[in-house]
Amino acid sequence: MAALFLTIFCSTAIALILKYNEIKSGNIIILLVGNYFVATLIGFYFFQKSSGDISLFTALFGLMLSFMFVFSFFAFAKGVRAAGTALASLSARLSVLIPVILSMIVFDELPTVWQVAGLFFAVWTIVAFSVSSKKNPHRRLSRNDYFFLAALLIGIGLNDFCMKIFQQVQPMSEKPFFLLMIFGFSFFLTASYVIFKRMPFERGTALRGAILGIPNIFSAYFLIDALAQLPGIIVFPSVNVGIILGTAILAWLIFQEKLNRWGMFALFLGMVAVVLLGI
Repeated sequence: MAALFLTIFCSTAIALILKYNEIKSGNIIILLVGNYFVATLIGFYFFQKSSGDISLFTALFGLMLSFMFVFSFFAFAKGVRAAGTALASLSARLSVLIPVILSMIVFDELPTVWQVAGLFFAVWTIVAFSVSSKKNPHRRLSRNDYFFLAALLIGIGLNDFCMKIFQQVQPMSEKPFFLLMIFGFSFFLTASYVIFKRMPFERGTALRGAILGIPNIFSAYFLIDALAQLPGIIVFPSVNVGIILGTAILAWLIFQEKLNRWGMFALFLGMVAVVLLGI
């Protein structure tokens, strides 16, 4: 259970740091470079302390995930800007539908009646979320904003399920190498983009990114541990409801970020959905 709570803590910290970077108008790419640089250093430390087990499959799988991680993180940052921390996090957390459904199909983790009800509530959460965005006079979403929110949901969902795949098909002794490949390639991608575009260095943004890199790699580290201990149809919803609650409460306490009535209703439906999915 400790791995579940630590995953929730780290993932909530990610959302809040992204929100703070948005307040400071930090360049998201510079933020990601600092993030992946520190995450790579931590991943290398883990690998040095491990048995050093590696494989070509893990390297290629990590390379593929690095592209998905970078895109999902970029979509997350755009979602925070478009819809606010709590609702963007809700959209990200509804990605739980993807790994839950795929776990049922691929790994025969059959749903209960409660989990079917949870899927129903999740659909209505998306509807309420859409209405909330339209009802807020201070926040109008463009088509591009909706695209990033949809990409966020799909991207994070697939990323989470890929963690499940790794946990199922590869030995846990390769976990340090797997994390090193993901974050190392992600750093290479973002740093190459910054150099190619000749982006100016932002010291404050890079520092925030360095701080972000700590919960980022540990959220993946503890998620794999949790999946090794419990079925995915329990882990994914449990983690998601904790992140929704934590992000909404802390965003309100720290940033005074408020939700309209439809936003509150969407948040309530989302929590009901992920709770039912976890029963």
